[in-house]
Amino acid sequence: MHHDEMIGKVQALAQLPDRGSAERAVHAVVSTLSERLPSGLARHVAAQLPADMAAAMREAADASAGTDSGASGERFGLTVFAGRIADRAGTDEDTALREAAAVMEVLDAALAPELTERMAGALPADIRDLLPVGRATESAGGMGRNA
Repeated sequence: MHHDEMIGKVQALAQLPDRGSAERAVHAVVSTLSERLPSGLARHVAAQLPADMAAAMREAADASAGTDSGASGERFGLTVFAGRIADRAGTDEDTALREAAAVMEVLDAALAPELTERMAGALPADIRDLLPVGRATESAGGMGRNA
């Protein structure tokens, strides 16, 4: 998926007023997601993203890898996840969660399915629930279905 298409989809899904807001949301989410994922997995995800999104993700993965827990990703839950996104995007935590869900849905569509599954497996349940695959796994007992 191309950069402009991803930004447009995030803008529509999160009901953001402009592309600049969608850009901020995407960068805030991928940076925060990269801090939570193991650095190697974050780099694999980045490899399937448009260049500027990949750069934001790699930068955060590199910074995380420099910490003691970087190889396995930082350990934090949804509250910290939302707080970091809100700080980066300049918004409140409720808006950050709405934007995160939109970005995660677009990432789900952009990434290879097996990579999305690996990413979901590396996240705690509360953050994983932001992914469409996380919601499908929870509600369908592991079997996604189209409505």
